[in-house]
Amino acid sequence: MSESRDFLIEVGVEEMPSAPLNNAVKQFGKLVAGGLDAAGLSHGEVRVISSPRRLAAYVRDVATATEELHEVNRGPAANIAFDAEGNPTKAAQGFARKNGVDASELVRREDADGREYVFAERNVPAKPALPILSALGHDVIANLEWPNYRSQRWGSERETFVRPVRWICALLGTDVVPVAYADVESGNTTQGHRVLAPGAHTVPTPSTYELVLKDAFVLTAEERERVIREGIAKVEEELGVRVDTPKKVFDEVVNLCEWPTVLVGHFDEEFLHVPQEIICESMLTNQRYFPTYDAEGKLTRAFVVVSNADPAVSDTVIDGNERVVRARLYDAKFFYDEDLRIPLDTFRERLANVGFQQKLGNVLQKSERIEDLALAIAREARLGAQLAASCARAAHLAKADLVSSAVIEFTSQQGVMGGYYALAQGEGEEVAEGIRDHYRPRFAGDDLPAGICGCVVAVADKLDTIAGMFAIDEPPTGSKDPFALRRAAIGVVNILRDRLHIGYEGIVRAALAVYAEQGIEFDMDATADAVCAFILGRMQQIARDEHVSPDVVAAVSAGNVTAPDDFFALAHALEDAREQDPEAFENLATAYARAAHLAQADLGCEVDTALAGDAERALIEAVDAAGASIDSALAAKDFTSVIAALAALREPIDAFFGDVMVMDEDQALRENRLRLLNRFERVFAGVANIGEMAKKK
Repeated sequence: MSESRDFLIEVGVEEMPSAPLNNAVKQFGKLVAGGLDAAGLSHGEVRVISSPRRLAAYVRDVATATEELHEVNRGPAANIAFDAEGNPTKAAQGFARKNGVDASELVRREDADGREYVFAERNVPAKPALPILSALGHDVIANLEWPNYRSQRWGSERETFVRPVRWICALLGTDVVPVAYADVESGNTTQGHRVLAPGAHTVPTPSTYELVLKDAFVLTAEERERVIREGIAKVEEELGVRVDTPKKVFDEVVNLCEWPTVLVGHFDEEFLHVPQEIICESMLTNQRYFPTYDAEGKLTRAFVVVSNADPAVSDTVIDGNERVVRARLYDAKFFYDEDLRIPLDTFRERLANVGFQQKLGNVLQKSERIEDLALAIAREARLGAQLAASCARAAHLAKADLVSSAVIEFTSQQGVMGGYYALAQGEGEEVAEGIRDHYRPRFAGDDLPAGICGCVVAVADKLDTIAGMFAIDEPPTGSKDPFALRRAAIGVVNILRDRLHIGYEGIVRAALAVYAEQGIEFDMDATADAVCAFILGRMQQIARDEHVSPDVVAAVSAGNVTAPDDFFALAHALEDAREQDPEAFENLATAYARAAHLAQADLGCEVDTALAGDAERALIEAVDAAGASIDSALAAKDFTSVIAALAALREPIDAFFGDVMVMDEDQALRENRLRLLNRFERVFAGVANIGEMAKKK
């Protein structure tokens, strides 16, 4: 057993952007551990340490040499490996070559099964760790991947990295591990903070690396995050505010500094009269400042800056950042004030110059389509004339702000700015809300539109895009969905389910009809079926995500209950019913599957009771009673009662199959019984194909 020492490999670079640094952190430890394992060097925990200027791995207890190995591998039987004259056959030669020995070195001996085999034996001597770690250091640096970022070359070197490599620190215990990459040779020094501790700092051993960094005013990512959060908490306590720290921006800020100092700046009062969304986006996106809100949720003049400078010059840093934010916010205010001078209808006319999709026309045409579709959705949802008019007006103006100066500068605020402009120009609150919210939900977990008007316009907008792409036969594929149709369909389903409580078949046809009026040619029935199947597919996935069993999802999907809120309610009710009495439900599902297999729809459902026996008459009465109960329960959306009515058919159908020979030789009896099974199946047809659930308990 060889001794062990700690190992350190640090790559020092020009400042790396946050996203590729985070990605490299995920790779670095795996590459180091994988290289050690592949080389046969035992090791302990691998810890990755990073900052904007460095990426390091600290590995505990790395063996100073590989273990010496004595390998014994059994080959073919001796009578196969050697011929009658004792010469090695091709089998022996191949086995020897595979194991790195000569055929003459193969050993013959009896194995545990009593047969004689040939064995290849060889000693693999121990290898010192230093040359292995030297090669590993180069390979780990070279094998880092930088998705979405182009690697750089510098000087006359061909090797690349996301930013130029400036130093390498590589140690095994106190020994420097020779690592060379892009004309940089390793040593036992690291670099400190650019301002607070510039220059080289000696790292005596890997275990002292983090202490050296801290003395050189460089904190690990975990420590930087802790310091920033504590500083923000202190600001919140002292100012009585809430600091908004979106995760994406916060993570980026952690990776923009090595010795963070949390500071507070203020912007001018006049900017509080500008919509807070563009103020906050300007601060967060452009400058990585964190806005603050008072107890009532209103934006305040204070903003938080995380500085990487010398804390002694914090006043200068605050003053400089206030100057920067003032200039940025003046731009935002200018765009907003200029946009207020232009009516939204004028903006809307300019949409004719903005393309939507080559085959589907421009955004003005889309605006016209979603206005018509919004009215159709309002009628389907029975919203009333006044609310329907507000929905149509909101849809009319929904895309107008796309050509406004504020949205061109702050693209994520489309819709939001339109809502502000609508209010400023005298449109009602419902219209403004419909414009503001119609892009929601924008991503998984995003809020649905707050009001009904926003819901209607959101569905119209999303469904128009889905219908259009299917009409031109460009649905999403397994790898491509450039118009985010899957996300749009999920948004439609959730809004219909939770807010509008209507089905989608009628409004899908309404959406396609508007395209037909525009002159787009397609097969209406086939396209409508394809769009509906696509939306149903998203509902099925949502149901599975909500832990509804696949066979239950399949059963409900085969029925006529398609309105999203009813679909999910029925699916969950079926799932619950089976959990409560799995055996009874399995028997019912099996009986239904048998009935469906025997039924012949062309015979109809009219049963001659004069030809029926007791079991048949009992089933007729049960089927008719269940049908009446199911109709009233479906009308009341009482799916628990629907399932109870279906479950009540279990005993009479079991008795029927137990007492009656369906395929009787008498044609009249046979066909009468088949009509009864048709009648039985018809009761289920409007609800679910319960037979799907016979496959799985």
